[in-house]
Amino acid sequence: MRRKLVLVIMIGLFSQIILGQSETYTIKKASFCSKKYDEFSPVYFKNGIVFCSNRNSGLSNRSTSENKGLFKIYYIDTIGKPDWVSAKLFSKNLTTILNDGPVTFNRSKDTIYFSRNQNVSSKLSDISGPRNKLGIFSAVLIDGQWTKVRELRINNEWYNITTPCLSPDGKKLYFASDKPGGFGGSDLYYSLWKGGRWEDPVNLGPVINTKGNESYPYINPSGELFFASDGHAGHGGKDIFFSVFSDTTWHTPVCLDSPINSEFDDFGIVTDTLMNEGYFSSNRDKSIDIYHFRTNSHQILYTNTQLENQYCFMLNDSGAIVIDTLNLKYIWDFGDGKKATGANVRHCFPGAGKYNVKLDIFDKASGKLFFSKLTYALEIHDFEQSFINSPDIAVKGETVKFDGLRSYLPGYKILSYSWDFNDGNRSSGEKVNHVFKEKGDYFVNMELILKSNSTRDTHKTGTSKKILVLNDNHEKALYQAKIDLVKTSFPDIGKNENTHIETQYSAESEFMKDAVFNVELLSSKTKIGIGSWTFRNVPKKYTITEKFIPEDSTYIYIVDQQMSLMATYPAYSELYALGFKNVRINEYVLKDPAEKELHNLIKINGAFADSYFDSSDKLTSNAYIMLDQIVKLMNKYPSVRLEVAVHSDNTGSAETSLTLSQLRSRLLVSYLINRGINAKRLLATGFGGSKPIAPNYLEKDRKLNRRIDFVIIN
Repeated sequence: MRRKLVLVIMIGLFSQIILGQSETYTIKKASFCSKKYDEFSPVYFKNGIVFCSNRNSGLSNRSTSENKGLFKIYYIDTIGKPDWVSAKLFSKNLTTILNDGPVTFNRSKDTIYFSRNQNVSSKLSDISGPRNKLGIFSAVLIDGQWTKVRELRINNEWYNITTPCLSPDGKKLYFASDKPGGFGGSDLYYSLWKGGRWEDPVNLGPVINTKGNESYPYINPSGELFFASDGHAGHGGKDIFFSVFSDTTWHTPVCLDSPINSEFDDFGIVTDTLMNEGYFSSNRDKSIDIYHFRTNSHQILYTNTQLENQYCFMLNDSGAIVIDTLNLKYIWDFGDGKKATGANVRHCFPGAGKYNVKLDIFDKASGKLFFSKLTYALEIHDFEQSFINSPDIAVKGETVKFDGLRSYLPGYKILSYSWDFNDGNRSSGEKVNHVFKEKGDYFVNMELILKSNSTRDTHKTGTSKKILVLNDNHEKALYQAKIDLVKTSFPDIGKNENTHIETQYSAESEFMKDAVFNVELLSSKTKIGIGSWTFRNVPKKYTITEKFIPEDSTYIYIVDQQMSLMATYPAYSELYALGFKNVRINEYVLKDPAEKELHNLIKINGAFADSYFDSSDKLTSNAYIMLDQIVKLMNKYPSVRLEVAVHSDNTGSAETSLTLSQLRSRLLVSYLINRGINAKRLLATGFGGSKPIAPNYLEKDRKLNRRIDFVIIN
């Protein structure tokens, strides 16, 4: 889930003044502005700025109805204390007989895009009509001269395209246009540089554009948008707004605080990356002038909704492998020194970090490990974000402590902290105190200025956190009790955003393959041999099988194999009681093709004696179906030898059960021989009730014990 970007809307035009705080910005008319002429739309260029002015350029005596000259492009070096006479015409090559500008430059300052009338080559009487629309042109700097003036393909004789601004990466050109199909008088558009040309204009959409007029876009080095509008709610006239593009949309524009914005027309802003200072245009003093501004306290323009780092989770066993909790118990080891018992548990980890989590099944009687079910590496990471550390609930009139010390932004150094408490008050510093005077919901905003450790670049990031302010401590206690009830519901550890799980072993995953469960008597790095004295106490009903595991260079000794985990428990219990203290259950994925096919036949057709024999101990149709499939398998794999073992429950005498099971096994083997299978490849065995796989107390369990094992033997 992506974080929601919140654009911060201030509570009132003069809230800082009312509350006795200093204004957000300090402004001063630029020293190079004249009292008689207009200056607007500043753009940074080398050691100064380029701007538009209708002062007398000395190239033309044409003027407007107000006896002012046409607008031309000027440059002034702003180092020192420049005055208005220091401004010089930027380039004679870019000067026409009509209005010129505003302009924008690429990053290397050797390409300019500028606005002017599309037709400037004819007589004034021919080019001054309404059909001579504004367009955008480009030029390049060669040997100190601006040359190769080119008209952009996006220009159109039927509508205006003007006030260009090039994105910092040079891939998008933003501009204003009154082209048909927009949302109002003039809208903001962009054109994408692709395939060596500027593509058709794209409207910025209804979040930015209104029924009014939007113009003078400016994209700062961080890619954030400033623009002028008389359609969004502001201070009056044109105001300067801010927005940022996140995910797939622009976010609701924020009006800049006064005194940048006023009841007059304010537009054409340019700033540094952090908006510590810059210039803008305004007609507040009877003429259009350029003003310089400095930021006193940062207006927090946008924030990300704070994400809560989660350390408490629900851990669940999937239940794909059935466990009888009468004899066995689940034990979770969280890798942080803590353990818990149960299939589904809740646990709070101490914080971000790496943990080795295990789920094991232990025998209640012996207290020994029975089966390892799950092992994974868990990594809990804090969200990379600025972080407001504070209470979620406060009481009006009491001091609330805030800090940003838990901000986690690897690769960056925090240079400063700015706070906006959403009640008209602001502050700065990594630790601040604040008193809310009224009950309500307050979205407290913190903005950090960061410096990259690698690139040394600086930029801003912000976080918003909701604080609920209540009337008194009694009301707070009641509300907190409700919150605590909600917090008892922990998220699933596998579905949380700030966790990553790398599974190292999952019995469930193996179980979904062709897996069986082996009763492993012991393992050894040296070969013991099945005839060893070590196995003297193993009952003769168990067949000991030796396997070498090349991955571990280990010999393992197996005495039983079952398709379900719980079917191994009787053998495990018996052998442990006989002194084999290292006995345990391991899962084994079948690799031999014949074993895999036989395994699947048993899963499909079942192996319960009740379905293979009728009341007269004659083979049923189900038995024929299964046995015919086994004939096909043994014909396909002519080297396979098969044991057909029949088991019974504990009803009746042991001798009777043994005799019955032996009879039934011979019947099954006889059918296979009659179907052409060599008798030397078959072994009929009857175990009676000596090898149960379930308790014999209930009929549903006794039915499990009345079974048939088809086992491939060496």
